[in-house]
Order: sequence, then C-alpha cells, then structure tokens
Amino acid sequence: MKRTFLAIVIASALLTGAPATVLAQAAPASAARAGSPSQLVLTNSTRILSTLESRRAEFTRDRAALSRFVSGEFNNMFDRDYAARLVLGVHGRGAADADVQKFAIALSENLMQRYGSSLLDFNTRLQVRVKSESPLRGGAIMKVSSEMVRQGGEPIPVDYLMHKVGNQWKVFDVMVEGVSFVSTFRSQFDGPLKRKSIAAVAADLQAGRLQAGGSSN
Repeated sequence: MKRTFLAIVIASALLTGAPATVLAQAAPASAARAGSPSQLVLTNSTRILSTLESRRAEFTRDRAALSRFVSGEFNNMFDRDYAARLVLGVHGRGAADADVQKFAIALSENLMQRYGSSLLDFNTRLQVRVKSESPLRGGAIMKVSSEMVRQGGEPIPVDYLMHKVGNQWKVFDVMVEGVSFVSTFRSQFDGPLKRKSIAAVAADLQAGRLQAGGSSN
C-alpha cells in the first residue's frame, strides 16, 4: 500500500471528525446529539486539530513529543486490542489475550513510528463533513460516515466503525474510499502469521524486521 494512502488512514483514525462549525453546518441534527459517536468524533478532532496547529513548531523540532502525542491520542480513541483481533482473523481464534495485546501494541507502535510524522504535513484546516450516523447489529456498532473536503480536490469518503468499551465509544476500523484499515492489515499479515506465531510476528514488528504497510515477505 502506498505511503500516502496509509498516512491518510492513520490521520483519519486520529482525527475522526471535523471542527464544530463544519459539523453544525453539514451534519444532520441526529448525528450531532450529545454523547453520540459523531459528537465524540467532533470533540476529539477539535482538540487534536488545534493541538497539531498550535504545537506544529514544537513537534517539528521534537519528534519524540509528536510521537507521545500521536500515540496517546491513538490509544485514547482507537480500540487497538479489538482491532488487532480483527486483523489477526483466523490466526487469532483461541489466541491468548496477552499475545493479542503484544501484537496490538507492536502494530500501533510500528504505525506511529513509521507514519506519525506525516501528521506534520496534514492540513489542519481541512474540512470534514459528518454525513450520517447509522446503527449496526442492533446498535452495538455505530457507523459514522463522513468525507474529507480538500480545496481544489474531490471529497474523500471516510467511514468509522465504533463500539462501546465500557461507557466510551471507540473506533475499531476506518474505511477510506471503501478500503478498510482492518482488512488491509489482515491481508498483509496473513502470510507471516501462517509461518510464525503471533508473538513472533509482534517481535518482528517491534524490531522493524516487518513494517506495517510494507512488504510482508
């Protein structure tokens, strides 16, 4: 997968939404109700966008600070353990929680190390329209449909799948132009997981011998 495409996926997972003025103008009233997944998307994105803009110079000088910020937001908004189980697919059936967690941590850290700095080039004035919020599986999952609006370019459709972890809605999959974060990495890691254990693949990710979004050979 191309670097630019994966960077969009990761940025989408982090930013999940738009500034309040955009949402209020573009989203249906039902999608912006207090406590809804769309409202959570809005609140988090407003904070993240403003932080990226206000600390851009600092983050440019201090990549460690950027990494801490990006990882913190990713872990706060993304259910990485559940997403990891989905990425593992058949290889995760019956797997120990500890092994799944190792894989989840290794995958997220590898992604952040490889692509986190791309957020410095992200247009924080990009407009995102939240179009709808749809319940799936009897409301256990919520799909927030949106689109990124680029000046002089075609809108990019971005959908978020969210579920509740305790009392908090969290993202577990992001689809950009119909391509799923989970499905993309499930396909990439299928080969390595046929040859090695989950813990061994996690170790390869942590050591940089295997790169998320890179070759799986």
